Amino acid sequence: MNYLVKINAFKSTDELERAWSNEDYKALLAKFEYPDAEQLKPSELKEFLFLAITDFEPNEAAAILLDYKCSDRLAEGQIDNLSHEMLRAKTFENYSEIDLHHDLFNINQLLYKAYNGKFPPGTVNIVELEIKGENDDPEEMTKETALKALSCGLSENNLIKRLLSDQIEGRKPFPEAEGIIWELQNKGNHVYSLTISEKWLTKTELTTPEYKCTVVPYDDQEGQD
Repeated sequence: MNYLVKINAFKSTDELERAWSNEDYKALLAKFEYPDAEQLKPSELKEFLFLAITDFEPNEAAAILLDYKCSDRLAEGQIDNLSHEMLRAKTFENYSEIDLHHDLFNINQLLYKAYNGKFPPGTVNIVELEIKGENDDPEEMTKETALKALSCGLSENNLIKRLLSDQIEGRKPFPEAEGIIWELQNKGNHVYSLTISEKWLTKTELTTPEYKCTVVPYDDQEGQD
């Protein structure tokens, strides 16, 4: 399908809104052995969580957060390994399971701020863009379609284009899109907000603010197995 794409805004941040709720903070305070979380004001929860976290060794705190957020997808041994690796590397960019990068980023940044920089710093980018079908098709926008449309306006050295060209061009299925785009918000009138790690996109890789493109779904390919 043919689309007109227009980049409206681009910003970088080191912390995502709504990454952690007040209920998360209360549950984590209990896991970090703080006894009176229910007595705290909402505005105090994060500050007291940071204090509780720093009573533990960094790798121990990482393990507690990983268990809280990712125990349904990671085995105990994987959590132990990651809790040490997070101190040395940007696991939210390099871990083999792309689907975990979003949660790993949120965990990392909580630890980074609690320990005043002992963990690697992270940055995520938020792109606001308009993606409008040539025929004004009202079909729901998916992460795969949004990423394929966005990739058409990126420089050739962009990592998505270099590593995933077959997926972008519809020759292979593209499940990676679900993990590469952390959040896709429909803001109405064909405008979307797309959250993506700087591993996959930097501002300098956006080559043009407005362009036309053709998105080819994998299902449309002839001769597929």
